[in-house]
Amino acid sequence: MTVHAYELDARPSTRAAVGAPPLAPLQLQGGAVSIRRVNHGKGHSYIDTDTGLKIPGVTTIVGDGIPKPALLKWSAETTANYAVDHWEDLSTKAPSVRLKELYGARYAVKDAAANRGTQVHKLAERLVAGERVAVPDHLAGHVASYVHFLDDFDVQPILVEATVWHPEHSYCGTLDLIADLLDTDDPDQTRLRWLLDIKTSRSGVFGESALQLAGYRYALTWVEADGAEHDMPAVDRTGVVHVRADGYDLVPVEATEVQHRDFLYAQQVGRFLSTARDLVGEPVVSPITSTYRLVRDE
Repeated sequence: MTVHAYELDARPSTRAAVGAPPLAPLQLQGGAVSIRRVNHGKGHSYIDTDTGLKIPGVTTIVGDGIPKPALLKWSAETTANYAVDHWEDLSTKAPSVRLKELYGARYAVKDAAANRGTQVHKLAERLVAGERVAVPDHLAGHVASYVHFLDDFDVQPILVEATVWHPEHSYCGTLDLIADLLDTDDPDQTRLRWLLDIKTSRSGVFGESALQLAGYRYALTWVEADGAEHDMPAVDRTGVVHVRADGYDLVPVEATEVQHRDFLYAQQVGRFLSTARDLVGEPVVSPITSTYRLVRDE
């Protein structure tokens, strides 16, 4: 396996902002909170260590509260494609084995894509921090594209993979990146502060990214690993960096207070769906035995 090495130039930027206003420093709120991110397997969750209760995450809220008709279509197409591509092999197996294999086909594809995204995210986090990284061959294109993005916009990170927390609405999340980027529309090359999510899916950027970004943007604080709590920095723009093996796109995504309100609606819908079955009781049994019976007419 070929391994590629990437590293950002650590020299001071030659494209520093000209006449840019000073950036407001982050303000420490003081004290520590009991919210902790817990990594497990391929995922993570958020725990209130004072109560032991799980706190829902931004991506979980969006996933549970927003319908995804395109995902249903993708699942059907992926299963059908697998059946056609493996027709001869499947024909030699028992029907129950075929069914199990077809049922798992879409999950194998989804897991492979999710694993690629996780690896790219981890490498991207290290690159932004200025580390030299070794990149396996199958990720070289994605990482090279991300390096081009960092260089093209002279990215100056403010927060990377930061846990955010909204105590009033009881949700957490982990944003990918808040950074200052060159403003390509400004001849003086001043900077704009972006809140960015990194996507590596082949299908591109979907509308629910607006809700995800709004959840991060309007969280009240970000929390360090030791529980130290800080005010969330204000941002000028929100968007997605769609990273592919053949390049990248910086895609603006609207994530205003309107989308944050919709995000909170999605949270309520997801909460309802998770407990809806509990609203249905057991059948009511009659207190007396019926004396009626059906009689067939001769």
